[in-house]
Formats: sequence, structure tokens, C-alpha cells
Amino acid sequence: MSAAATWDPHQYLRHADHRSRPFADLLARVPELPASGRPPRIADLGCGPGNVTRLLTARWPTAHVTGFDNSAAMLARAAELAGPTEGGGRLDFEWTDAAAWTPAPGTYDLILSNATLQWVPGHTASFPAWIEALTPGGTFAFQVPGNFDAPSHVLMRDLAASPRWRDRLGDVLRHADAVLSPGAYLARLADLGCEVDAWETTYQHLLAGEDPVLDWVKGTGLRPVLTALSDDAAATEKFLKEYGTLLREAYPPTPHGTVFPFRRVFAVARRGDR
Repeated sequence: MSAAATWDPHQYLRHADHRSRPFADLLARVPELPASGRPPRIADLGCGPGNVTRLLTARWPTAHVTGFDNSAAMLARAAELAGPTEGGGRLDFEWTDAAAWTPAPGTYDLILSNATLQWVPGHTASFPAWIEALTPGGTFAFQVPGNFDAPSHVLMRDLAASPRWRDRLGDVLRHADAVLSPGAYLARLADLGCEVDAWETTYQHLLAGEDPVLDWVKGTGLRPVLTALSDDAAATEKFLKEYGTLLREAYPPTPHGTVFPFRRVFAVARRGDR
């Protein structure tokens, strides 16, 4: 959902099974929504291609679920899933910029964000307005990557900042402070009067194929680099070759595939009933 990057839904969905697991784990910790006598209203902030947004309609069949994103390509793919749901609810998708999204107070019973807020500098400043947008007893739940100090990201940043690339790429990538620790998120949300569950998990993804870690990051973390080099195919190929070599050394294949550890940070904040 970054304005600094263009997105490729096809590339993103190449690892859809692995990418959807944190969403399912987050969803499993979301409590029941408040009983308001009307269908629940749910927002998925940073919905991407909508493949996991539709899972919300399975848990809350009567809900009106809206997925928000600022990528036209992602929204075009998500639009294929829009319409009435089997349980009598509705799934739709709209453009918005998460950095400026300020829904009206009491608008939603659940605001959920999956692997998006790391793209939004200073996103915790929006937490008060988002909590205010919940109905009493509603929930704000999100997960973000917590792997900015992993080799995949450190090597990417180091290469982009090297003499060969820094003039074109020196300022396009996020750094380790893009997200907070679970404890810091807990404190911010508890200060807003929420009951908070915060935790972290490191997944051990077993990836198949040639250069699988490179293939993974081409769908997400590498998008700002690919966007910055999009007008120069030769430079793109050269960067990918250099970066791919570094990744193969950092993540060597095993007889079972390539192990890609991936830490993620989760928080579920329930607004008070009053």
C-alpha cells in the first residue's frame, strides 16, 4: 500500500499460502464482535488483491466488509471478488491512502490491517482516530513484518546504499524502525484505553524453486527498488543478479528446500464497551 512502490498482484500471490498464514493467525485471536442488532461493518486496511479479505466473510457471513488499498493494480485484482456474499453480507473494495484514512467515529466493528502498516511512516499517530472509529467493544487488529534486521532486508539496504547504486536507490527503502516491538504497540494501544493482546512469531517458511527468497521479496519488500529502476531494464537485471547472489549465500538451499525465517509482530486491541 506504499505510494512509493508499484505493485504486481501476480508476483505477490506466488507465495499466497505462506503470506496468508499470519492473517489466519491474527484472525484467530480477534474476539467476537459487539452485538449491535445490525450486520457487522469491517474494514481491511491494505487489502492487496483481496485473497485474504474474503476470509473475513467466512467468519462473519452477514458482514459488510470493505477492503481498502492505494494500488490500482491490487484493487483491480480484488474487484473480481466483490459483490454479495453467501451469508447475506457484502464484500467491496475502495481506494484509500492508509496514511490519511480517518473514518467517522463509530463506523466499524472491526478494523484489520495485514502486512501494511510497515509502509506507513508514523502509523501509530493514526491509532487514536482508528480506535475512535470503532463501535464500543470493537476491535483493531494488525500484523506487520518484524524482519527488517534479517539478512534479506539488511543485504537489500546495504546493496542499495553501495557506491554503485546509492545515487538511484539510497533513500527508497524502509529501515529497521519501520515497525515497533510488540511491547511498544501494547503500550500505545493500552494508553488509548484498549484491552491489548500483542505478540510475535517467527515463521520458518520452507520455499521451493530457484532463488525462492528473491522471488518472495520481489513481491513485497523489493517493490520500491523495482519501481525506482523500472525505466532501466539493464539496471534492474544487474541489481537482481547481485542481490540474488547475496541471498543464495545467506539462505542456502537444503535437501528439503530453502528455509526462510520470517518474524512478524501482532496486536489485537479491543475498545472498551463505553
